[in-house]
Amino acid sequence: MKLPQRTWDSMTKLPIRRALISLSDKTHIEDLVRVLTEFGVELISTGGTRQLLAAKGFTVKDISEVTHFPEMLDGRVKTLHPKIHGGLLGRRDLPEHLQTMEEHGIEPIDMVVCNLYPFAQTLAKQGVTEEELIENIDIGGPSMLRSASKNFVAVAVVTSPSQYGDIVAELKANQGSLTLHTRRQLAAAAFQMTATYDSTIANYFAKEESTTEFAPHLQINATLSSTLRYGENNHQKAALYLEPGVHHACVATARQLHGKELSYNNILDVDSAFNLVREFAPPAVVVVKHNNPCGAASAPTLVKAFEDAWAGDPKSAFGGILAFNRPLDEETANLIAEPGRFVECIIAPGFEPKAVEILTTKPTWKANVRLLTTPEISLPPQGWDYRRVDGGMLVQNRDVGADHPETWKVVSKRQPTPEELEELKFAWLVCKHVKSNAIVLARGTKIVGVGAGQMSRVDSTEIAIKKAGELARGSALASDAFFPFRDNVDQAAGHGVQCLVQPGGSMRDQESIEAANEHNMVMLFTGIRHFRH
Repeated sequence: MKLPQRTWDSMTKLPIRRALISLSDKTHIEDLVRVLTEFGVELISTGGTRQLLAAKGFTVKDISEVTHFPEMLDGRVKTLHPKIHGGLLGRRDLPEHLQTMEEHGIEPIDMVVCNLYPFAQTLAKQGVTEEELIENIDIGGPSMLRSASKNFVAVAVVTSPSQYGDIVAELKANQGSLTLHTRRQLAAAAFQMTATYDSTIANYFAKEESTTEFAPHLQINATLSSTLRYGENNHQKAALYLEPGVHHACVATARQLHGKELSYNNILDVDSAFNLVREFAPPAVVVVKHNNPCGAASAPTLVKAFEDAWAGDPKSAFGGILAFNRPLDEETANLIAEPGRFVECIIAPGFEPKAVEILTTKPTWKANVRLLTTPEISLPPQGWDYRRVDGGMLVQNRDVGADHPETWKVVSKRQPTPEELEELKFAWLVCKHVKSNAIVLARGTKIVGVGAGQMSRVDSTEIAIKKAGELARGSALASDAFFPFRDNVDQAAGHGVQCLVQPGGSMRDQESIEAANEHNMVMLFTGIRHFRH
């Protein structure tokens, strides 16, 4: 066997003559193999992949015919062999490599099609044993991918069914060859796959061996979803990356049905609005402006919830973000599209076809509004929140599932009525999603005033009361943290607020309690705070 020497420059286009296929996910592989066969490519395969291809009528050589060793140790050893890795790593432009390959009967392999055992998917399964998990750590696959990727000048490495279409098109356009540019891109994708795969495994072992909740090393994997027009400001560059294995309803998994490209600020606002609206079981609507809710309501119908949410602060709602926890219907869409209203983006777990038609044809802003649809809404799974600081990363678990209203304490002399208790619960849920210092006023299950992000809690209270106007009288107030002085209670009472909910825990709690009693107000302590910096 005499192997032809090729120069680096001559490998701009690589004819595919011999391909090794070893897959965990075999989706659509026959589409690629059919084209490889048309160009006379010799196919080598392993185990279940070979059986599948043979059953489809393709001529496939078993890996053991190449290595002259059987697959062994329950499939743990099959591709870890010099005749495989020599065929992948041998450089076609170096005479000494070619001579060694000839001496040992090693034939070049021009393409590897391989994806890996599903470690992450196995890890996510309920009740998985460690033995099952360990058996889903791929060894031969990553080794082949890295060998092929290192030698991308002479080898094409294919790692995902999503790549098959483009590869087939290029093979057909180039008489069975792939360009160097494509092979380099494929290698980059393969290295990213093995890096993500290894870091997932490393995170598992680090967590299991750590003496605290936090692993000694943090590995964050994310895949580029889209580049954005700019960041928070137009002189900043920005992009959206997606975490692996995320399937629940959220802004990252939402599908855009209509409208302009989402901006950095749009995504932040949609995320805030959606995180709040999914807190509610009845039909609910949230309006967000500059990352704070300016309106929120729940009601028996979606259209009523929208009316109440928009009425919470119509001036601020103009140009805001809308989030719904029910599919958007025709009646609500007509109300949104009324003259004098303008929204940047709407996110909902589905849209009736007529609602889409109305929102994309009726209002004057029809071309600009972004419509995002999600799967059915549920609260997000518990997990970690990450926040960058200069030179490091802050990590905390999500603020999910911490509230238990049945444990709240009534600390005032007056007990809340059932209606007041429901108002306080509603105000508290919204307050959780308002930037600190946060004060929220509610009437029934709708917000009438919000004070957000002030350095003084008194200022936040003043802003919320000003926003509510006459609706402050008879309202329920929620504060995201304790009252350090009685001034907030006195201020609220002076404008007719009837009941308050706060975490408690201040050295001066008794002063606030006494103030509530003086004004015949209800005061509840939750025992938990929701700072949102």
